[in-house]
Amino acid sequence: MPEVFIDNERYEFEGDHMALQFILDQGMEVPFFCYHPSMSIPANCRQCMVKAGQYIKDDETGEYELDENGERKIRWFPKMQTSCALKLQDGMVIQTQETSEEAERAQKDTLELLLINHPLDCPICDQAGECPLQIQTYKYGPEGSRFEVKKVHKPKRVELGPRVTLDAERCINCTRCVRFTEEISETNQLTIVSRGDKNYPMTAPNQEFDDPYSMNTVDICPVGALTSTDFRFKARVWEMNQTPSIDITNGKGCNIDLWTRDNQVLRITPRQNKAVNDYWMPDEGRSAYELFNENRASRPSIKLDGSNQSNTSWNNAIETFAETIEAHSGDDVLVIGSPHASVEENYALNKFFNLLGASNARFTPHIIDGYGDGFLITDDQAPNTNGCRLLNLNETDHKDLATAISKAKVCIILSDNLVGRKVVAASDLGNTYTISFATNMTETAKASDLVIPITCVAEHAASYVNIDGRIQRSFPAKETKYTNRRLNLEMSEGRLDRYGTNFDNWVSEEHKVDCLPLWDFLNKLAERLGLDYHVNHSRTILAEISSAIPSFENVTFEKMDEQQGIQLNLDNQKIKQK
Repeated sequence: MPEVFIDNERYEFEGDHMALQFILDQGMEVPFFCYHPSMSIPANCRQCMVKAGQYIKDDETGEYELDENGERKIRWFPKMQTSCALKLQDGMVIQTQETSEEAERAQKDTLELLLINHPLDCPICDQAGECPLQIQTYKYGPEGSRFEVKKVHKPKRVELGPRVTLDAERCINCTRCVRFTEEISETNQLTIVSRGDKNYPMTAPNQEFDDPYSMNTVDICPVGALTSTDFRFKARVWEMNQTPSIDITNGKGCNIDLWTRDNQVLRITPRQNKAVNDYWMPDEGRSAYELFNENRASRPSIKLDGSNQSNTSWNNAIETFAETIEAHSGDDVLVIGSPHASVEENYALNKFFNLLGASNARFTPHIIDGYGDGFLITDDQAPNTNGCRLLNLNETDHKDLATAISKAKVCIILSDNLVGRKVVAASDLGNTYTISFATNMTETAKASDLVIPITCVAEHAASYVNIDGRIQRSFPAKETKYTNRRLNLEMSEGRLDRYGTNFDNWVSEEHKVDCLPLWDFLNKLAERLGLDYHVNHSRTILAEISSAIPSFENVTFEKMDEQQGIQLNLDNQKIKQK
């Protein structure tokens, strides 16, 4: 098998490998800026320099030549090599900055050259704390600079488009952003303009950077040149908690990280998953932070005598709910599940009302034909359509659902804005007592007689089945009025959470929503109704689903965590993917 020697250690390899990626895969480090594993290799930053050579082999005997000490002779390449563009060969010898003074000096000199015109504004730069240039300068850079000259000035605070702002002085011309628009999103909206030390990325004249994936360029920018317009100057990275989650704005289920501070989601960034979204996500998924922070359903609300809704207590909401159920038979109750809600929520709701004699829950997919782009934006606007199908909920079109609502005396809706997406009109709900389990005060919630606020994807652990049949799960990132970050082992805890008090300006109880997980509310309702129903956690629900429904066999949170989701069998399901 081919072998390569890196920093005096022997490694075997098969197939084609570039030296930099191979080194990174072995858990070692070589600094770099322009290289990205999902894009072409320009080798233009020159930061990943290594010393490389080849063991000398006799062409006739095939034996390695030895020196006077019995060691293999090495023929070093005449110049330092960029490891990102260096293809591994059998018998190759590589020395990184760890074992080669030449490689160490080359990297240090490169950083000194990159910093000639780079503004030293780390204290005010949004990238501070997660900036590869800043980190590598501390680790591999010079103690100072020999270039005590006035720096070249370039355009600042340039709004390239509606979501991305450019500070051109910080650009090191890695061309990652340009290559992204050429190779990944394929919009070709960015290019490098000007020449020499005055160049920077820009759009064509009179054009804006409105690429639907534009903010991925912010993620991959190795400096603070490209920044998110709506996140600029909002928070430092070390002030926020980073929590893995799932994008719920469409059916692809992109893996994401939720960044929270003071119990508000301040930004959303993609999390790598080769099987789903690689390193990317669409821009519209990043605006979901508004759903998690704004217009939330907080504290139950009720309509009295057909008037406007007013807040009420949880006890009164439970009592009103119970009295409504007790006053009607199961045949009078219509249960509507939701492709926007999790697997556990749909299952728990359906089981609860099945025990009360109600028919199987219905759901209506949220499909916009032609909306998808064949990449990460889909026609399906909901994160869990296939989850509803695999749970065997009754799939219903708009017309049939409106008819069913008109016949029902009690309509229970799970986290789906049916009015807002024009499945039904608000007037269609006027002749039935409507109860909404809602995360936000949508048009449907406002038209309901009783609103029960429930946790959203940012506040609970639950699973969703994407358009390709892959089940993935979320982690709680935000506290509610009834949860505590320190007591929930699934929640991350940052410095501000650990040391903040109610007297600090970064801690606000107002940012905690007065809501419950659906299963917790159903437990309380079951106790009031005397119903034999109780679940401790979403894990308990998933364990029951796994044992009861063949499609979910052996599915657990632990396996989803280990495998970054589990591929389910969709052979018997109708899949609509565009």
